[in-house]
Amino acid sequence: MGAGLHEYPLILFTVIGQSVAGAFILMALVLLVKPSPEYHHKIVMSMFGLWVLMGIGFLLSMLHMGSPLRAFNSMLRFGHSALSNEIVAGATFFALGGLYWLFSFLKKMPKGLSIIWLIVTIISAALFVYAISRVYQIDTVPTWFNSYGSLQFILTSLITGPILAIFLLRIANYDVNSIRFFALISIVAVIASSILVTAQGFELGSIQSSVQKASQLVPDYAALMGWRTVCLSLGLAFWIYPYCKMKKPSITGLLVAVLLVIFGEFIGRGIFYGLHMTVGMAIAG
Repeated sequence: MGAGLHEYPLILFTVIGQSVAGAFILMALVLLVKPSPEYHHKIVMSMFGLWVLMGIGFLLSMLHMGSPLRAFNSMLRFGHSALSNEIVAGATFFALGGLYWLFSFLKKMPKGLSIIWLIVTIISAALFVYAISRVYQIDTVPTWFNSYGSLQFILTSLITGPILAIFLLRIANYDVNSIRFFALISIVAVIASSILVTAQGFELGSIQSSVQKASQLVPDYAALMGWRTVCLSLGLAFWIYPYCKMKKPSITGLLVAVLLVIFGEFIGRGIFYGLHMTVGMAIAG
């Protein structure tokens, strides 16, 4: 029993992957608005941070599988296996986004193709987030076979994606005050996530196998979710407070905000994996 920390490669991979996907979608939308050539190049350069994180995420996922060969083998059931779909969707998003960055960095990306490429990559990012959420819809795992987990996975991209995007755009010296609505996306997502967490907490008491109740898997569920909420709230405060004073948030302040928000999602994801149990038996963490 515990907070699923034994699944740390999956915790890190899923949170990082969803954060990068959410951030890319928003940064791509900024690029589609057609900022000046100078800012366009700076934004593209700052996107490099996304692909570094994505690369780290994939390396961590391979740790869970044991070897890179297993990762490649798992793609063979694309279209029939949720895990295969997840890996193919992630690899496609990574490849499209990475190649866009490379061609743009080398200034070899035609303007007309750039728009189409961004739109296609945005769609692949959304499909990647959706594919991750489908992996855990397993009918023999009653604590996962519901809408709570899938919605939380999608909400992670809406909670962490905007703050990561703002951080990278601030590094690019983009006027982040002109896109304050990014903060509203995260705020609404945190509120929605809190509602789901509360509803799930009440439902856990009614789920049990032949040997154990779901509520016993993570006995500190309420306390851990409380700490998650504290981290998310503090992260949003570091981001939004400068707006209230009509100032640009500092890069340092945004870095702290990113770390707090992502750490909060790590806590929530750890709880998710800690709630793993199968029909007829419980799996202890």
